[in-house]
Amino acid sequence: MAAILEKPVLEVKDIQNFMGIGKRQAYDLVKKGFFPAHKIGTVYRIPAKAFFNWFNGVSE
Repeated sequence: MAAILEKPVLEVKDIQNFMGIGKRQAYDLVKKGFFPAHKIGTVYRIPAKAFFNWFNGVSE
Protein backbone atom coordinates (compact mmCIF):
# COMPACT_ATOMS: atom_id res chain seq x y z
CA MET A 1 0.00 0.00 0.00
CA ALA A 2 2.81 2.44 0.80
CA ALA A 3 4.22 1.97 -2.69
CA ILE A 4 1.10 3.46 -4.29
CA LEU A 5 1.49 6.58 -2.17
CA GLU A 6 4.97 7.13 -3.62
CA LYS A 7 4.00 6.79 -7.30
CA PRO A 8 3.59 10.05 -9.22
CA VAL A 9 1.35 8.37 -11.81
CA LEU A 10 -1.24 5.67 -11.17
CA GLU A 11 -2.81 3.02 -13.34
CA VAL A 12 -6.41 1.87 -13.12
CA LYS A 13 -5.30 -1.28 -11.31
CA ASP A 14 -3.69 0.92 -8.62
CA ILE A 15 -7.00 2.70 -8.04
CA GLN A 16 -8.81 -0.62 -8.04
CA ASN A 17 -6.49 -2.10 -5.41
CA PHE A 18 -6.38 1.05 -3.27
CA MET A 19 -10.16 1.40 -3.11
CA GLY A 20 -10.93 -2.30 -3.00
CA ILE A 21 -13.30 -2.11 -5.96
CA GLY A 22 -13.72 -4.08 -9.14
CA LYS A 23 -12.07 -3.39 -12.46
CA ARG A 24 -15.30 -2.14 -14.05
CA GLN A 25 -15.97 0.25 -11.15
CA ALA A 26 -12.43 1.64 -11.37
CA TYR A 27 -12.76 2.23 -15.12
CA ASP A 28 -16.15 3.89 -14.56
CA LEU A 29 -14.56 6.40 -12.17
CA VAL A 30 -11.86 7.19 -14.72
CA LYS A 31 -14.25 7.51 -17.66
CA LYS A 32 -16.74 9.68 -15.75
CA GLY A 33 -14.04 12.27 -15.14
CA PHE A 34 -14.05 12.42 -11.36
CA PHE A 35 -10.31 13.13 -11.61
CA PRO A 36 -8.01 13.79 -14.58
CA ALA A 37 -6.87 10.77 -16.56
CA HIS A 38 -4.85 10.57 -19.74
CA LYS A 39 -5.30 7.75 -22.22
CA ILE A 40 -2.01 6.74 -23.79
CA GLY A 41 -2.66 4.13 -26.43
CA THR A 42 -4.98 1.71 -24.66
CA VAL A 43 -3.82 2.50 -21.12
CA TYR A 44 -5.06 5.19 -18.74
CA ARG A 45 -2.60 7.12 -16.57
CA ILE A 46 -3.83 9.13 -13.62
CA PRO A 47 -1.80 11.80 -11.82
CA ALA A 48 -1.57 10.50 -8.25
CA LYS A 49 -1.91 13.94 -6.66
CA ALA A 50 -5.16 14.59 -8.51
CA PHE A 51 -6.57 11.19 -7.57
CA PHE A 52 -5.71 11.51 -3.88
CA ASN A 53 -7.07 15.07 -3.77
CA TRP A 54 -10.35 13.77 -5.21
CA PHE A 55 -10.37 10.80 -2.82
CA ASN A 56 -9.77 13.06 0.19
CA GLY A 57 -12.33 15.65 -0.95
CA VAL A 58 -9.74 18.34 -1.54
CA SER A 59 -10.36 20.75 -4.42
CA GLU A 60 -7.31 21.86 -6.35
